[in-house]
This record gives sequence, structure tokens and C-alpha cells, in this order.
Amino acid sequence: MKVIVLGAGVIGVTTAYYLAKSGAEVLVLDRQREPGMETSYANAGELSYGMTSPWAAPGVPKKAIKWLFMRHRPLFIWPLISPTMWAWGLKMLANCNDKAYRINKTRMVRVSDYSRRALTDLMAEVPLDFDLRERGTLQLFRTEKQLKSSKADQEVLAEFGSPYEVLDRDGCIGVEPGLSHVANKFVGGLRLTADRTGDCRMFTGALARHAAKLGVSFRYGVTIKGVTVRDGRVAGVQTDDGYHEADAFVCCMGPYAPILLREIGIRAPIYPIKGYSITLPVTDPDAAPQSTIMDETHKVALTRLGDRIRVAGQAEIIGYNMKLGSHATDTVRHVVSDLFPKGGDVSKAMGWTGLRPMTPDGTPVIGPTKYPNFFLNTGHGTLGWTMACGSSRAVADVVLGKTPEIDMDGLTMDRY
Repeated sequence: MKVIVLGAGVIGVTTAYYLAKSGAEVLVLDRQREPGMETSYANAGELSYGMTSPWAAPGVPKKAIKWLFMRHRPLFIWPLISPTMWAWGLKMLANCNDKAYRINKTRMVRVSDYSRRALTDLMAEVPLDFDLRERGTLQLFRTEKQLKSSKADQEVLAEFGSPYEVLDRDGCIGVEPGLSHVANKFVGGLRLTADRTGDCRMFTGALARHAAKLGVSFRYGVTIKGVTVRDGRVAGVQTDDGYHEADAFVCCMGPYAPILLREIGIRAPIYPIKGYSITLPVTDPDAAPQSTIMDETHKVALTRLGDRIRVAGQAEIIGYNMKLGSHATDTVRHVVSDLFPKGGDVSKAMGWTGLRPMTPDGTPVIGPTKYPNFFLNTGHGTLGWTMACGSSRAVADVVLGKTPEIDMDGLTMDRY
């Protein structure tokens, strides 16, 4: 079977790998010059299995109003004249209740837990260098209220068997000694011990090279113009370098997927949520993060990637805007300077912005569509790196007519 994968980010590359491993002939098309150059390029670096939760949660609308008045706020909303934006926002608000949260989180945890096991298997099979660390994630609380509110998350973690530790101030310093310099700025934390960290772009590039050894063809610098449908099936894709046919197709185009899908009558409620990061060199290894710290107040993640620190966060609802303004990274710069003032050199930080493909319920859209040979693997939001291996292995099985190892109920377009 010949399969064309649309997109060479971490989702597209892992999909191509699992398809090729099962014997498929695979062609990957991407407009960039190499893999992992867009959403996968400089994300937070978290493999956050324990923090897999939908953004749409009880209390979020109230918090969002509060965030809008913070100096270093985690959320920016630009009131664009966009029916798509407002329709997506209303759907997200409709999911901000206890019943929807539990359903959505259950679906997301199902994928992320499977992905954790899939990555473990993959690392046993293939040597991949991507600055992996397996020291967990520390959710850092600056207030007692945040610490008390985490009890609800602890109950969910316990229900799904995700290991965690509740730490006081000294306990946080024990796992992240660099925090000793700012001990007065936090009260405690929730440590998710099964989480990992790693450079998503490095992983994507390394796996792409291995996939090529399995016979996967990568064609870069190719812009996808449209999809041709004939007799109820997808016949091929038109690009700026020609027309490509295959037996099956998998759309892994992240935030740009809904633009392509609309042309063939698939209405996937995915909206681009803009995020920012900086990457700076470590100046003092002992005063820098050892793994990932999630600042609960600012919703900013700080991750140690070898001799670098990646600081990522913010959610900006502004459509397909990729501008990196002069003050765009102020919030992430503030957080790393505030928590790890001696750990890295902020003056040498490299800024980045990218778009996350977010569904209103937080769950990715994977699996079949109304066309029997056209499949989706997109809509992972901020958890594409976390869910990549699991969702891709499951989608590869569906494409090749196999029964996936996880239940696909609630993960496909059928839920919409």
C-alpha cells in the first residue's frame, strides 16, 4: 500500500515511521526545508503524561477574565472579526463543565498513556538522541490556594494510576535545587514522576532519518495546494511541484489542517493558538532547572534540554499570525528570570513563536473520515509531542486495516 503523509512535524514523521515499519510505501510532503520546522520546532519540550488535561475546564472562564488583567498574563485574546474564531470559542466554553471535563480528560489520558508506552517501545528499538531526561514535571504553586486546588488533580491522577508526589517548599528544592535561590516565591508543588522531557525537533529529525532507512521518501519545500476527490475517495494531492496519487492519505498538518479539510467538506473544529518560547544557554548547571517546572501562576513551562533552557507558554488567540514582536516573549523571559535568576543567560535567549492546533474539547482528532482512504492525525493542541507516538501508532493501524491497541471511541471526527 502506498500512503502519502501530509506534514513532516513530529506527528507526520511518527505516522510515517509506524506505517513504514508495518510495510507501507510512504511519501511525506512538507513545505519546509526539513522536518520539525513549525509547531515542533521550539515547543516546551515536555512529555507531560501526568499533566494531560483539556484547557476547557470548570472555572476557566472566570480565570480567563482574571488573566486578562495580569501584567505577565498567560492568555491574550484579540477580538477578530472571525466567525471561525468565535464559533470555536463558544464550543470551548460549552466544554467548561465537570461532565465534559471528565469525558475529555479520560479520552486524552487514554492517548497520552498509550503514547508513553509507545515511546518506551520505540526507544528500545531505535537509538535516538534528543536530550531525553526522565525526571518528571514539577507543577510549582506560588500560593496556598493553588496548592489546595491541586487536590482535584491529585484525585484524577490517582484514578488513572499516574504517579505523583505532593511536595512542600523543601521537597521542591530537593528535586529542583536551583529553586533554593527563590524559596520565598512558592509554597509547594505537585511532582508528576512519570513525565519525561526532550527536544521535540531533535527527536523528529532523528526519527525522520531512521524512517528514511525504512524506505520513507521525504519531499521538502513542497506546498500542498489541494486534494482531489473522485468517486467518493481521495484520489491525490496537488502540490506546487506536481500531482501525487496514493492508496491512502493521512493529514498531519497541525493548525493548517482545517484549511485543507474545508475544501473537501470536512469541518474539523481546530483553531490555531499562538504560543511563544525562548531558548537560552545554561550558565550555572546547579542553578538551572533539572527537568520541567510548570509555573502554575503564569502557565509557563521551563525545561532543561542538555546545556539549554527552554521556556515556553502563553496562549494568544489571534488567528494565523506568526509575527514575533519585540515584547512578545516578555512573559516567558520574566518567569525564567524570576525563578532561575542564576541558571541561564537571558540576554542570549533566542525567541520563537508557533501555532498549536487546538480542538475545543482538547482531544485530538485521529483516525478515519467520511472518505474511506483519508485519515486524520491532528488537533493535539499543546500535547502533540506528548501524544505523538501513541496517536501515530494507532492511526497507522487504522490506515492499514488493523485493530488499534487503544479504544478509538471519542477520538475520531464522529464526536462532532
